[in-house]
Amino acid sequence: MNKRTVGFIFGSIVGAAAGVVAGIMLAPRSGAESRAMAADAMNDAWDSAVDTYERGANVVNDKFSNVRPVVDAKTDELRAKVDLARERMDQLRDSLSEAVSTASTQVQDAVTSVADRVSAMTDMPVGETEAEAVHVEVVDADDVEDTEA
Repeated sequence: MNKRTVGFIFGSIVGAAAGVVAGIMLAPRSGAESRAMAADAMNDAWDSAVDTYERGANVVNDKFSNVRPVVDAKTDELRAKVDLARERMDQLRDSLSEAVSTASTQVQDAVTSVADRVSAMTDMPVGETEAEAVHVEVVDADDVEDTEA
């Protein structure tokens, strides 16, 4: 340590001691009275802090009590919407399943029909061509109007 640091520390100690001596000599009350006043001030500060805390806690509880029914209502509303969405998804899933089943049956029927026609064409007599196997019917527009009337 250098001389400046030692001098600062020594001066601080001497200054603190002088302050303590001056405080004791110039104090308007005795030590017991001063300690009692300090204890009263600390008790008052503690009581004030406890009162402030309790008031704050009551305000927070009141606010929470006011908000809770709103939160519960919104939660119930959200649950109802989720349940409704689940029901709708189940309905759509069932509808889609039925549509797929119906389309699958129709495709299977069409495949069977085409397979039967192809099989029938391969079983044609040797002299007959595909063009001869096709039957074309020409309908006159006038004949259609006569039958509708």
